[in-house]
Amino acid sequence: MIKYIGSKRALLGQIVGAVKTALPDGGTVCDLFSGTARVGHALKREGFRVWSNDHNAYAHALATCYVQADRDRWLDRAEAVLAELREVKPQGGWFTRTFCEDARYFSPENGARIDAMRDRIATMGLEPELEAIALVSLMEAADRVDSTAGLQMAYMKQWAARALKPLELRMPDVLPGAGKATRRDAVELASEIEADLVYLDPPYNQHSYLGNYHCWESLVLWDKPETYGIANKRIDVRTRKSAFNSRPGIAPALRSVIEGLKAPNLVVSFNDEGYLNRAELVEMLSARGEVQVIEIQHPRYVGARIGIHNPKGEKVGSVGRLRNVEYLFVVGDRPLKLADAA
Repeated sequence: MIKYIGSKRALLGQIVGAVKTALPDGGTVCDLFSGTARVGHALKREGFRVWSNDHNAYAHALATCYVQADRDRWLDRAEAVLAELREVKPQGGWFTRTFCEDARYFSPENGARIDAMRDRIATMGLEPELEAIALVSLMEAADRVDSTAGLQMAYMKQWAARALKPLELRMPDVLPGAGKATRRDAVELASEIEADLVYLDPPYNQHSYLGNYHCWESLVLWDKPETYGIANKRIDVRTRKSAFNSRPGIAPALRSVIEGLKAPNLVVSFNDEGYLNRAELVEMLSARGEVQVIEIQHPRYVGARIGIHNPKGEKVGSVGRLRNVEYLFVVGDRPLKLADAA
């Protein structure tokens, strides 16, 4: 899956363990801020019925591929689609100009492959699940040959070695069984959710996922938007703001979500670099029952460990710390043993 700030790849064992402890007989889990759909994918693999939601188009494509799509139904057709895309002749266009020439996220050669493949996908009239599989294959292929530190806020001064390799489509790890993927605002959707457990992993500080992964949003929407700045971000990055990326906005927004949910069990993932601290989150969740907290020491994201540089690429600051604390807050309708979820 794509490189992602806040990715829960290293924490999947603890998250899945907490969910299995809360729902030992299985059930329905809603991941309200699904991002890469990594958590939903892991829970689907464990046999849970999963509903993944996110308001960004690229995240919705990931969830449609990894949670909603049924491998048994789509695999053969998806293989045929990817085989057709591999034969498409490279042809530079908007993506190449925007992200390979005006910016340097990808080599122009790979940009031309991306342009041609995405144009072909747009003409194929694919069903939503099949189109999502094709888009995720292309997104992940592009991610493997990008020239960034993982965020699309900036690109390397010199080409990363991987960026000089040819883009290669692979079949995503689509699982058997059906799930559900939606693209809704979390605050608006919360009261409509019917699930045995809701997993919350909201944005927790000023870093906007739309701003950090704008290339993927444009690749999926294929709306060829106006862009701005050295990073060539979509112009709507300036207007599509989330309350969760705001210090004054996050507490009311998260409280509204928590109060709106009817599910008997919650697992909330947060980070000690967030706008809310542990005590504030415990207070917010306590109205729903006893709150148990799992603390996990974790290395900071690679971009944070590189250091602070100016636009010329000169190091102008130092990293304050190399590790942070990831929290899992577990609230259930019955007491849980944290040891079971660790």
